[in-house]
Amino acid sequence: MIHTVKQGESLSSIALDYRTSLSAILAANNISSAALLYPGQKLMIPGLPDPSTIPYQILISISAKRLTLVKNGQVIKAYPIAVGRMVSATPAGDYVIVNREPNPGGPFGAMWLSLSKIHYGIHGTNDPSSIGKAVSKGCIRMFNQDVLELAGIVPNGTPVLIR
Repeated sequence: MIHTVKQGESLSSIALDYRTSLSAILAANNISSAALLYPGQKLMIPGLPDPSTIPYQILISISAKRLTLVKNGQVIKAYPIAVGRMVSATPAGDYVIVNREPNPGGPFGAMWLSLSKIHYGIHGTNDPSSIGKAVSKGCIRMFNQDVLELAGIVPNGTPVLIR
């Protein structure tokens, strides 16, 4: 997959966001020094497919507290979600799913889908009464059965658009 460098990003922060190593990004891009990074630069992120080859897209409406799964431009299903509270808002932007962890434990429920923004993801919950509310620390919470269904459909590299 290709990442476009944004102002303020470093190779280290990009590596963290995509859960890969700095050396892997340097090697994939034939770069010898992190000092050669500049905004607008296109970087190959190893290990993730090109999102344009994936028929799925996840659209998240923070205000409606709704996650919509789209395949080839057609809505497949919509799910109720919980989002971040005011002091820890869910970050708007365009991300991809970079990895997943079944049964992460605690408040993360039955599945964790990491987003390409470190510390953020789509996950289940141990508090189903929180769904439909703005109560998380910025992550997207789903009912456990819903996040398991979603994880069974979408591959890593799936675009996630949060608005």
